[in-house]
Amino acid sequence: MNPGLVELAARHGVATEYWDQDGAHHLVDEGTVVAVLAALGVAAGSDEEIAVSLADVDLAEWRRPLPPVFMHRQSRTGRIWVHVPHGTAVVAHLVWEDGSGAQEAVQVDHWVEPRVVDGVLTGEAAFEIPAGLPTGYHQFQARTPAGEVYVCPLVVTPDRLPDVAPGWGLMVQLYSARSRSSWGIGDLGDLALLTDSVTAAEGTFVLVNPIHAASPVDPMEPSPYLPVTRRFANPVYLDMTPIIDRAMAAVGPETGAAVIGLQEQARALSQQDVIDWAETWRLKKDALTALWPAGIADVERFQAYVNSQGVALQDFSLWCALAEEYGPRWQEWPPGLQDVRSPSVTAAFAEKEDRVLFYSWLQFLMAEQLSAVQSAAVDVGMGIGVIHDLAVGVHADGADTWRLGALLAPDVSVGAPPDMYNRRGQNWAQPPWSPAALADAAFVPYRDMLRAVLQHAGGVRVDHILGLYRQWWIPDGFPPGAGTYVAMDHEALVGILVLEASRVGAVVIGEDLGTVADWIRSDMADRGILGTGVLWFEHEDSRPRAPEHWRATALASVTVHDLPPTAGYLAGEHVRLRDDLGLLEDAQGVRAEQEREVAAWRELLVARGWLDEEGEDTAAIVTALHRCLAASPAVLLGVGLPDLAGDVRIQNQPGTHREYPNWCQPLADASGDPVWVEDLVDQPLWADITAAVRRR
Repeated sequence: MNPGLVELAARHGVATEYWDQDGAHHLVDEGTVVAVLAALGVAAGSDEEIAVSLADVDLAEWRRPLPPVFMHRQSRTGRIWVHVPHGTAVVAHLVWEDGSGAQEAVQVDHWVEPRVVDGVLTGEAAFEIPAGLPTGYHQFQARTPAGEVYVCPLVVTPDRLPDVAPGWGLMVQLYSARSRSSWGIGDLGDLALLTDSVTAAEGTFVLVNPIHAASPVDPMEPSPYLPVTRRFANPVYLDMTPIIDRAMAAVGPETGAAVIGLQEQARALSQQDVIDWAETWRLKKDALTALWPAGIADVERFQAYVNSQGVALQDFSLWCALAEEYGPRWQEWPPGLQDVRSPSVTAAFAEKEDRVLFYSWLQFLMAEQLSAVQSAAVDVGMGIGVIHDLAVGVHADGADTWRLGALLAPDVSVGAPPDMYNRRGQNWAQPPWSPAALADAAFVPYRDMLRAVLQHAGGVRVDHILGLYRQWWIPDGFPPGAGTYVAMDHEALVGILVLEASRVGAVVIGEDLGTVADWIRSDMADRGILGTGVLWFEHEDSRPRAPEHWRATALASVTVHDLPPTAGYLAGEHVRLRDDLGLLEDAQGVRAEQEREVAAWRELLVARGWLDEEGEDTAAIVTALHRCLAASPAVLLGVGLPDLAGDVRIQNQPGTHREYPNWCQPLADASGDPVWVEDLVDQPLWADITAAVRRR
């Protein structure tokens, strides 16, 4: 590869080589590097462009009076630079977030040779950022005798989060957890039932899939990991019962009868073997539309909520209203509506104000119900409560790309290189943050998104936390395996995550499975972020790793949603499915390896006395594996909801889109018969597994 291109890529954090999950070394194709640099706004298509871009990156900091944002860990001493015309005196202050005052910053001895920048001889001064500052979003302000004032956001983060108390909890794909009163899909009322059941069994948390918003019009994307925004929630999860009970007295008999008819249709959907997201949402939306605005129980609280969410809620609700008329792909809307700040969009807001308020009301209802579930869980003694899942990114056609488009990198998608899940690699069709643009915005959109997720939670699980450190970028038109890694500002992204979690006392769990460098896991541990452990991945020298040697600072479980439930794994369901879908090159070899793996774990279980030597019963093995899990030092233990019912079907097969009904499997027992949330504690495995993982 052109040495100049290698240097330019390195200066922008673009990898030209990498090591895969198996330790094999790969050189990145030159075309991939050029395309990824283009997505970062860096021209590298010729020797001349490379030379100009190298000169630009060399002067980038010198063209700024101050950094776009300064990240600072609380216990450390830092140093911030200021660029002004050479010889100019500078005075600086630290201004506190709460407006309580300011502290003069101390200038330190610092000599750097002045440089000519765009015709101006420019010097560099430096000031100390002391240790022991209060955490928060402060400002560094620099002033010159001529009256110029330069401001840099100063974000002071805790060094680490507090240690987490040991406990166990349930891991739930909420849509699958239906009760007899559900409208075809598990909802927040069902989540409340689950938290009650787990608390009664001395559990400390319920971890749910991402409940970020999906498209309000067909087709509703079933994957909770491909939302249209991560800032707002999906009203398909609304518990309709309290909304109807409140509003029925305020609507006429005709409307009331229509709503009850919709309810009957929706509850009939729960008899189906596959979840029908689109039909469930159509029925709920029709009912909610009929109840609007009579369903507003407290106008003042609703108005306060709308005001608190500001422009972000206005933009999202307007996107929903426009999607109803023009479809969910905003790139196909009339040109004037494609720019969120255009006069045409302003006019559309005035025209559709009632529908905008309707969609704002749905978010208000979600916030109220989410808050009620978390408050009730904590009130009855659940130590953590609900842990929400944060998806990697957003749908390329969604609300966030419309309202935050300038902050996202164009012509690339985030994914994963070839690994154990999919030997072809994965393209998640999600545009990544533009690192430079996000820094210029002082990471405020990222911070606000985190606040929204944490607002009604006792914790957050960050899916693919590797993405806060580096991301696998795939240029448009390239196969998933032909991408490369791009470094992210992890000091900022992880630091702000720790700061926001610390402010609400939340636990943070990072999903760090797959290809993750050791230094990333070390940094997570330093910041008090738990990792993720899965029994099936705990091995050394091709043998199961003794549970005493597992990682302590982790949420450990037997299985996860990208694998079959434990009974399905024992039966090789994941091998069968991948073979059927053509995702395996050597199905016979993979099947033989899976059988050897299960036999090795069974041998360990027998040796430890967790399983009878003659025991071949699947339920007994599932329980024994959870006893093994409980013998690990992992601070949190997770039990997959399907394991408690004996289900065998996988929820998601990575690397597939429409080939398999991902995210559409309702909770069922080993025979495929539905299991209702209110009957869960009566399942034979409930008592055995909860007893195995309970910490006394």
